[in-house]
Amino acid sequence: MKKYVVLGLALMICSFSFAQKKEIKEAEKAIKNSDFADAKVAIQKAESLMSAMDEKTKAKFYFLKGQAFYANGVGNNSDITEALNSFKSLKEVEAKSGKKTYTPKANDIKLSMSNAFIKKGSDAYEQKSYDISYTNFERAYRVSPNDTLYLYNAASVAVLGKKYDAALKMYDELMALGYTGISVEYFATDIATGEEQPFPNKNLRDLTVKTGTHDKARDAKKDSKSSEIAKNIALIYVEQGENDKAIEAIHNAKLLSPNDFNLLVSEANIMYKIGDKVKYAELISEALEINPDNVDLLFNLGVVAADAKDYDEASKYYNMAIEKDPTYTKAKLNMAALILDQEQGIIEEMNGLGSSAADDKRYDELKDARQQLYKDAIPYLTEILDVDPNNLSAAKTLMNIYSALDDMPNFKAMQAKVDELSKD
Repeated sequence: MKKYVVLGLALMICSFSFAQKKEIKEAEKAIKNSDFADAKVAIQKAESLMSAMDEKTKAKFYFLKGQAFYANGVGNNSDITEALNSFKSLKEVEAKSGKKTYTPKANDIKLSMSNAFIKKGSDAYEQKSYDISYTNFERAYRVSPNDTLYLYNAASVAVLGKKYDAALKMYDELMALGYTGISVEYFATDIATGEEQPFPNKNLRDLTVKTGTHDKARDAKKDSKSSEIAKNIALIYVEQGENDKAIEAIHNAKLLSPNDFNLLVSEANIMYKIGDKVKYAELISEALEINPDNVDLLFNLGVVAADAKDYDEASKYYNMAIEKDPTYTKAKLNMAALILDQEQGIIEEMNGLGSSAADDKRYDELKDARQQLYKDAIPYLTEILDVDPNNLSAAKTLMNIYSALDDMPNFKAMQAKVDELSKD
């Protein structure tokens, strides 16, 4: 009886083995014919027999499954994930057995996959098809997890496409990996052509210098991307209404880069967005200590002061920006507006006066003060038009000022300019 049992098991094993080989051969044939739908069907049938496969057969199975689901790049997201998981399983099986029959072939396919994904991602980016672009950059990273730059690119493009949840997930993954983006690029100058060339690594660059074909070796260190990642994470949280998480993201990044100018500005912008203008001004002031010549920051401090009706402080910052950049028209326009904004208080006092001799005297004083405001604003507005002759806002304001001053020649000249600009 025992002999019959043994014989029965042997027949069963042979039957399983025959079925495995049949399905695997069918899958292999379908893949060669680019019939990936049939290949997937055969793979699914063979998968039900996995428990009886030896290590060599398992390796071939995973290799074919990866190809079937990749489908030369036409597979959907879930298929691509399945393909990558299959190649990962192949690597594990052959690492365990010590026989790498299919792993090198799979690596060649993965390299082809990576290059295809990068090209698709780049082409889609050029066409501003951000969804397609970030998806393919992420795929390139999944194929080659050591190339974290692809994941960074994917996250950045996802932000452009407003796919904030996807971007946040990838940024969190980068942070968990300790990604900084800091790297070194290697350059040397071709002596024959005089052109500087990049090299993939230091050894190759140094070899060309040693052999005498190149000189002027130079290393260029890329800046850390940590601040940009933190900024984007924070801005995503702000977009989602998660202001506390946004601030926490910035603070975590500042622990790594406490004097990072971009982080300070990013935190300041978040504070402005959530309405904390006092903290905004503090942070911008800190940023100016690092970069005192930044006219945009000076201008922004002027705006905050003007919003608080602190005209002296606003005037100080606007004029500092103009002093550093005489062509900075935004500060000049705001400076003119700041001056003219004081007119309202004068008008209100004039309207509240009575008819006494003292009131009449005060009225004349206020009228002169009002006229002086107009005269003080004129230089800023004319300088704007010197730099930007098509600035309609400056031209209209000047036209109105000349009318109020009863300066008819200048009024008519400016009116003609306004009419001309309004046609465009």
